Amino acid sequence: MDPGNHSTVTAFILAGLTKCPELQLPLFLLFLGIYVVTVVGNLGMITLIGLSPPLHTPMYYFLSSLSFIDLCHSSVVTPKLLVHFVSERSIISYAACMTQLYFFLVFVIAECHMLVVMAYDRYAAICNPLLYNVTMSNSVCSWMVLGVYMTGMIGATGHTGCMLRVIFCKADTINHYFCDLFPLLGLSCSSTYINEVIVLCFSAFNICFPTFAILGSYVFIIASILRICSSEGRSKAFSTCSSHISAVIVFFGSATFMYLQPSTVSSMDQGKVSSIF
Repeated sequence: MDPGNHSTVTAFILAGLTKCPELQLPLFLLFLGIYVVTVVGNLGMITLIGLSPPLHTPMYYFLSSLSFIDLCHSSVVTPKLLVHFVSERSIISYAACMTQLYFFLVFVIAECHMLVVMAYDRYAAICNPLLYNVTMSNSVCSWMVLGVYMTGMIGATGHTGCMLRVIFCKADTINHYFCDLFPLLGLSCSSTYINEVIVLCFSAFNICFPTFAILGSYVFIIASILRICSSEGRSKAFSTCSSHISAVIVFFGSATFMYLQPSTVSSMDQGKVSSIF
């Protein structure tokens, strides 16, 4: 689809994280290191789980899927950010911007629901251990993961489709380091009311629903753990949930700050910091 039919802007300039020249190289090295660790860590996790038969269990299957989502999520945004640190201006075409927005949203939404699936897996393992193999069969796990990706694609298609109807003619500089919803809407010279309503509704579904589902799962999980007589058993049960809880707090906390408020209220500079997490 020709972007010229929808916008007088054919390319955008990404403002990046900072305008201070002296910080560009240190930030480049910092984010390059983080990205390398992210790629190597997630690829290593996926490879290790795939090659180790003892790890072919639902918990590690979901962990492998989460690693793949994290890898893709980072790869959609970080390479362009690294290029910005070593160039005077970071220019992205309209088509590339919409593509980046689409895939960013696919993996963000997929991660929201993958964390729910992982919480349900822990609930089934701890609260109903005798029925675990039946509840979390291979077919059930596959359908869950498929549902996660389908939810991500449906949500991203809705957001991106609405963004394509927006007319950009005010400016071409996005006050962010990638193409995100609210920074793009801030450049619109047409009404963005429908877009903002859709963002808030979709975000409420993709953030609030998973949050309440995860909290509900952990209420039952903690109640079951407290009934375990052995302190060693309780410690082992808590250890399998601690990393998941940490990921949920960081991910949903930053996502809530970024999307569950109108663009007129949110600060783009604060949004940059939240998006890093």
